[in-house]
Amino acid sequence: MNFTNLIKVALKAIASNKFRSFLSMLGIIIGVAAVIIMMAIGQGSKESIRQNISQMGTNIIMIRPGADMRGGVRLDPSAMQTLKAEDYLSIRDETKFVTYVSPEVSSSGQAIYGANNTLTSVYGESTDYLSIKQWKVEDGEMFTEEDIKRSAKVCVIGKTVADELFPEGTDPVGKTIRFKSIPFRVAGVLKSKGYNSFGMDQDNLILAPYTTVMKRILAQTWFNSINCSAVTEERTDEAIEELTGILRRNHKLKDGSDDDFTIRSQQEMMDTMSSTMDTITVILVVAAAFSLLVAGIGIMNIMLVSVTERTREIGLRMSVGARGIDICNQFLIESVAISITGGLLGIGVGYLGTLVCGSMGLPTSIPLWSIMVSFAVCTVIGVGFGYFPARKAAKMDPIEAIRYE
Repeated sequence: MNFTNLIKVALKAIASNKFRSFLSMLGIIIGVAAVIIMMAIGQGSKESIRQNISQMGTNIIMIRPGADMRGGVRLDPSAMQTLKAEDYLSIRDETKFVTYVSPEVSSSGQAIYGANNTLTSVYGESTDYLSIKQWKVEDGEMFTEEDIKRSAKVCVIGKTVADELFPEGTDPVGKTIRFKSIPFRVAGVLKSKGYNSFGMDQDNLILAPYTTVMKRILAQTWFNSINCSAVTEERTDEAIEELTGILRRNHKLKDGSDDDFTIRSQQEMMDTMSSTMDTITVILVVAAAFSLLVAGIGIMNIMLVSVTERTREIGLRMSVGARGIDICNQFLIESVAISITGGLLGIGVGYLGTLVCGSMGLPTSIPLWSIMVSFAVCTVIGVGFGYFPARKAAKMDPIEAIRYE
């Protein structure tokens, strides 16, 4: 029996039991759809995170105090006072691989204008901060170096703060707001950035000269962190090495001693988040793939039932010249056809499910390889779980099969 006739016979057998064939496909449809949707959500979330981090600049380098041991007790890094003005000035004046640098101090509290108030955070920065974080001033202007030298009570506010304190649409520029009883003149309003992938409102902030925040609000002489921007993303490692050398020298750290600061790059954060999302995606896909395993077992069960029901048919085919390999191929073709058809329908359902998830606000992106892998897995399932019933049919004794009632 030629291969074309085998396909025709197999498809005719499937068509004669449409409902049972559909039930066999159902497990494959659900499994493939679940795998594609999980992959799409995982890939979409990963791309969303990378995009949000990239918007902040992929060449950003963050320097923070490191944990230290005092009397056998490890101190909280946030309590350390290791980053000083000397470090900032050395980095600004000596580095070759850093283009922008800004010390940072921060405080949270109520911002007030008239009868309106909002809970926000004020960040003490230098004028380089906008270039490092890729922020832009939409209205007004950024405070100046002269404001930093004078510890001027001037600020730039985010769009959320502007909307909360000036709900009537009043232009905030030139107005005086209060933060912890300290008056600040609004010099400008930042262009909106919206929420990031972590659900944080990037527009709910106030920027002020770091000297002002340190002296008038926090009364401290050290920085919470120092933010830098490498010349290029490719030179980030060289910039980190250069920064490490400057800080170790300033802090008089001996060779072999641990750093009392930590340096992290945005690329490192991006790689960490991507690795985390990859792990989560794998877990989700493995969970969804179990339904494919169950579907394969279902196909094998249905094919075994089909072999039993068609025992006399198998005997008749063998008696008129059909070989064992022909019978085996016929049932394998039926199994593969059911599996692949279910896979194609599952891909369609998965695509529609991804669109629904996207319409609900979830970040989604269907990688082409996931469709190819799903199709390949369906073929493997069809062959793998259809082989045992097919071999059982091929090994039947023709005479016994014809006598079967």
